[in-house]
Amino acid sequence: QVQLVESGGGLVQAGGSLRLSCAASGRTFISSGMGWFRHAPGKEREYVAAINWSGGSTYYADYVKGRFTTSRDNAKNTLYLQMNSLKPEDTAVYYCAAGSGSYYGPSRYEYDYWGQGTQVTVSS
Repeated sequence: QVQLVESGGGLVQAGGSLRLSCAASGRTFISSGMGWFRHAPGKEREYVAAINWSGGSTYYADYVKGRFTTSRDNAKNTLYLQMNSLKPEDTAVYYCAAGSGSYYGPSRYEYDYWGQGTQVTVSS
C-alpha cells in the first residue's frame, strides 16, 4: 500500500514562509516523478510544481515561480516544498502526488498516489 503524508502547513502572514514535507512509504519513489498541487475553496485543484526522480529537473506554475522551490531527498523518501513571499491567494490545501513512472508535470491525471493534504492559510 502506497502512502503519502504531508506536513508543515499552518497559518502565516503575507510575506512569510513555510516548508511543506511529503513523506512516502510503502514503496521506493526513487524512480518516480512527483508533484505538488493545491485546492482552494471554489476553485479547481491546480498544479504548483513538479520534480523528476533525481531532483535534477523541476517545473513551476507561473504564479509560484521565483517564490516556491521543490526538492527531494530520495534517501529519506521525502519531498519538500519551500514557500517564500507567501500571498493570501496562496491559501489552499496543498497535496503531494506521485506517479507510477517517470512523468513529472502539470497533469494531475498522470499521478496515481495522493496525500491527504495540509492546510496553508496566508493572512493579509
